[in-house]
Amino acid sequence: MQNILSKISAFLIIFLVPLAEPAYAQGDNLTLAKADSLFQKQHYSDAFGLYENILQNEQRYSPQMLLKMAYIKEGLRDYTGAMYYLHMFYTKEPSRSTLRKMEELAQAHRLHGYEYNDLQFFKTQFSKHYMQILELLLLTAVVTVTVMFISWRRGHKFTGPFRLGFTLYLLFILYYINFLNLGDEGIIKNSHVAIMSAPSAGANWLATASEGHKVPITGEQDIWYEIKWKGEKAYIRKSNLLELP
Repeated sequence: MQNILSKISAFLIIFLVPLAEPAYAQGDNLTLAKADSLFQKQHYSDAFGLYENILQNEQRYSPQMLLKMAYIKEGLRDYTGAMYYLHMFYTKEPSRSTLRKMEELAQAHRLHGYEYNDLQFFKTQFSKHYMQILELLLLTAVVTVTVMFISWRRGHKFTGPFRLGFTLYLLFILYYINFLNLGDEGIIKNSHVAIMSAPSAGANWLATASEGHKVPITGEQDIWYEIKWKGEKAYIRKSNLLELP
């Protein structure tokens, strides 16, 4: 098992870090440099504190920093934290190799919800290019409206199917902006967590889950998240789930 973890860590640090680009403001450079220096000296806890401060307070981060944070959490056997930062890295730099590494780490520690599939990869790629796709949709709509207006001024009449098609296109843009959701996910962050059949402490108990498992979030009610647990609808307290960005 230790060999597996060593290979995973080495892969992430050696091969993936050079692919990432920094995303820091000038004011963060000193803090980042200090954190990187502590990391190189293997003062991992101190380095993680500075990285976390940059991430949470400054809301700035790079893929390199996320990988280092995941590496530190893995070394501390905090696999919930390791998976969380690997997921953040993956959303910024999606690749099939990262998905496979998360799956291997999950298999080594018997964690569920990290199975590799093409749909997961598609979702991440789509999310990454969401704004570019929206800009293209809006640009197409503006150009079409402009051409339609010029043609209308020249006396051109549009057919019913064309008007219907363009109306549906505009409705699709509204749906894309307001309702399109590829699904939220979360990681169980505590041990001995009760999975319930309804959003109530008095509901039927379904299972007891350990930390690190990833579950789809399908809704929420008060202090409860509605999730999918082994294909069935279930509920978990929000305080026990770390929602993925």
